[in-house]
Amino acid sequence: MFDVGFSEIVLIAVVALVVVGPEKLPKLARTLGALVGRMRGYVATVKGEVEREMQLEDLKKLQQEIQSHQVPAAVSQPKTAKLKAVTAKPVKTRTAKPQPKRPSKKVTPHE
Repeated sequence: MFDVGFSEIVLIAVVALVVVGPEKLPKLARTLGALVGRMRGYVATVKGEVEREMQLEDLKKLQQEIQSHQVPAAVSQPKTAKLKAVTAKPVKTRTAKPQPKRPSKKVTPHE
């Protein structure tokens, strides 16, 4: 977001030390840290909501596109068409024969 280097942070810290004073500086730093954390949380929440809304819009567009391409069943098949019943022929399958178990070989390390 901001391009702040180490030298700029040191300069801000020195100015804050001079302006606020060493007694109030720790309290000010805690307060600023809490505010920055809260602000980041709000930004993350808003960002998540915007992304969800964008995804919802994309899904609605996709749904409308799919519905516009679908053809109702009454239109696709005329009422006068007669369908022949098709019977499937049984398919022969081979069953695997169980193979005998082989004795396991013990592996011995070479000396």
